[in-house]
Amino acid sequence: MSLIYVLNGPNLNLLGKRQPHIYGYETLADVEADCRKVATELGHEIRFHQSNREYEIIDWIHEAREDGAGIVINPAAFTHTSLAILDALNTFEGPVIEIHISNVHKRESFRHHSFVSHRAEGVICGLGTEGYQLGIRRVATLIKTSEKK
Repeated sequence: MSLIYVLNGPNLNLLGKRQPHIYGYETLADVEADCRKVATELGHEIRFHQSNREYEIIDWIHEAREDGAGIVINPAAFTHTSLAILDALNTFEGPVIEIHISNVHKRESFRHHSFVSHRAEGVICGLGTEGYQLGIRRVATLIKTSEKK
């Protein structure tokens, strides 16, 4: 049973309350419950975290280096600004999937660039909170593939 980290960036604690026309009505607790269900079905555990503080996300990535097999990350606004999160992800050896609830390519042009994408094996955007479940499924597949090598 491998451990998958699900990391969430700033303002995702307001999911379901903030701009529901963009992000939907599901709360972060709903997303966590869905993630736990999918991970359990696939034989994995998850650590689910959210922070508005960049350094905490970096600390969780460092923690994942020790006991994590994969990372699903929605860096939120840090996507477009954080070289520090990219640098931390570059120290992690397992698969990384980047998630965005909205389709960032249909939004403001500053949202079109992602530092995290330089490290991620894949990016899921615009599929709502279902993207998290798909991200966990993909990380699980990549973990299984790497175990066969």
